[in-house]
Amino acid sequence: MTRRVRANWQDAVLICKKCSKKAKGGFGPKGKWRLAKALRAHLGKPKKGRKAPVGIVEVKCLSVCPKRGITVVNASDLLSWRIVEPDTPIETVIADLGLGATGQQ
Repeated sequence: MTRRVRANWQDAVLICKKCSKKAKGGFGPKGKWRLAKALRAHLGKPKKGRKAPVGIVEVKCLSVCPKRGITVVNASDLLSWRIVEPDTPIETVIADLGLGATGQQ
């Protein structure tokens, strides 16, 4: 038997946790936040988890392992994975992932 659970996600972003950990931050106000935390904070979501408008999920490893960067996948564009370098402005990351209109509420 399967059951369905409603989620309010309009989009989902997968972030490689291993890459993010190796980068040791690089985002946020003082450059100490991981990419996932910086995205969540910048998108200003009042709700968390499945009730948020955008799902930001850290996954174990995406097996790309760039020397200097974090592998990011937008679920609506599975053919184009991105490598985000630390210290990239979070607005640039959001625009590149196409989350500008989705996350603002």
